[in-house]
Amino acid sequence: MKSWGCFSVRPSPPAEGLANRLFTLPCTPAVTTFDWYIIRRLLGGFCLLTGGLLIFYILIHYLEHVDDFLERGAEMQEVFLVYYPALIPEIIRLISPLAIFLACVYLTGKLAQQLELTALQTSGVSLYRLLRPYLLVGLVLTGFMFWFNGWVVPHTNETALDFEDQYLASGPAQLDVSDIHRQNGPGSVVTVSFYDRRDEMAHRVSLQQFDAERTLRERIDARRMWWNDSLRVWRMSDVTVRSFGPDGAEERRTLAQMDTLLNVYPRDLARTDRDVESMTIPVAGDYVAALERSGVDQMEITLVGYYAKFSYPLANLIVILIAVPLASVRRRGGQAVQLGLGLATAFLYLAVQKIFEPLGHTGTIAPLFAAWIPHLLFFAVGLLLLLRARK
Repeated sequence: MKSWGCFSVRPSPPAEGLANRLFTLPCTPAVTTFDWYIIRRLLGGFCLLTGGLLIFYILIHYLEHVDDFLERGAEMQEVFLVYYPALIPEIIRLISPLAIFLACVYLTGKLAQQLELTALQTSGVSLYRLLRPYLLVGLVLTGFMFWFNGWVVPHTNETALDFEDQYLASGPAQLDVSDIHRQNGPGSVVTVSFYDRRDEMAHRVSLQQFDAERTLRERIDARRMWWNDSLRVWRMSDVTVRSFGPDGAEERRTLAQMDTLLNVYPRDLARTDRDVESMTIPVAGDYVAALERSGVDQMEITLVGYYAKFSYPLANLIVILIAVPLASVRRRGGQAVQLGLGLATAFLYLAVQKIFEPLGHTGTIAPLFAAWIPHLLFFAVGLLLLLRARK
């Protein structure tokens, strides 16, 4: 007698084979020995595949960018001891759905090829019951990756993005370079002709203050403005302050230098297409809200990245819903066919995401839809496969 907690397996005579084993359910605890067996095997496969994919990703990334490292003077010690260690959390975030998907396909396919699943289902154990340990792993992994993606990865991404900005041609691209307009507050607008985000230096700056009737009351022009981090203020040089009275009279004064408090910060002027990658979820939410209050244009890339912080971790659960019914069918060709089908499905999932992301970046569809539609679409595919699978 072979026992899996509540599942008891009594071997049949040798001639009858695995397909005719008898499974009984004498009790129904929350998590059976069989469930723990699935959980251990699934997590073990996930960790093994994550390690393998991580090494493969770093190797391919290095071979692709080694010319950039050499041409821009990056030291190999800095590349391997600073950049890639900082990049590892981001890689884990990206590959975790693929790793859990392949682990699920392999484990389920192996059980199917050995007729274990067939014997269980024949004896009355439904696929939904067998799905329970898989879903438990998927839910825990989704919750973990939501925390990992929202609070851990941004801190390491900050180091990685700074390195890429300095040494890689594919580093973050600045969205606003010249003719920048920001809403500083009610009736207050800041205009910058050019902003250099490396030096945090703004050139040809104008701060305009309007009254309730939208009449210009004060205008401050400066040749340069830079951020004083110790005082948390903007410092202006070669300043001209003009005040306008109700009758249109103008009062003018010039200053060599002055400090001013603004509701606009360096990151509000130096937006890049990957800003939110280095921000935790609460900080990214405040950042998006500040940009919206400032009347910033071209927010689509930022919004897609922000919404992806919520949608992407769910992929770890969705791929399990797809993998179990997909791999639970015994196919001619064995494990190789199962894994091939799994890889094809995983890359199709990734391709759909990459199709919708640019549509959200260009504003063709709403950024919220661009971040969520691929996952909702494959969630529906997973449910359909479950409904059509043998119970």
